[in-house]
Amino acid sequence: MMNKVLEKKEHYTILFDFYEKLLTEKQREYFKSYYFDDLSLAEIANINSVSRNAVFDGLKKICELLDYYEENLKLVFKYEKMNNLIRKYENDSNLKIKQIIEEIKNIE
Repeated sequence: MMNKVLEKKEHYTILFDFYEKLLTEKQREYFKSYYFDDLSLAEIANINSVSRNAVFDGLKKICELLDYYEENLKLVFKYEKMNNLIRKYENDSNLKIKQIIEEIKNIE
C-alpha cells in the first residue's frame, strides 16, 4: 500500500514540474503545501481559512487537471522517451551521433 502512495506522489510531482504554470496560484499553493511541505489537509485548510473538504476537493481537481494535461499534451511521456534515446546512444562511437545527442541535451 505504501508503494502505491509513493508512486502516486511521484507521479503527481513529476506532472506538476511540467504543468505547474497551467495551474492557478491557489492550486499551486495547495499542491506545494500537500506534496512538498507535507502539510495535512487540516493544516492547509487552517492556513487558507477554508474547510478540510475544500482542500481535499481542490487537490483532487488539481490531480485530475494534471492527468488531463498529460493525457492531451504528453510532455512527460515525450521527455521520458527522449531521455531513453539519449541513454541508448550517448556512448555511441559515431561522432555525428554524439554531436546530435549533445545538441539534444542542450535544448531547454
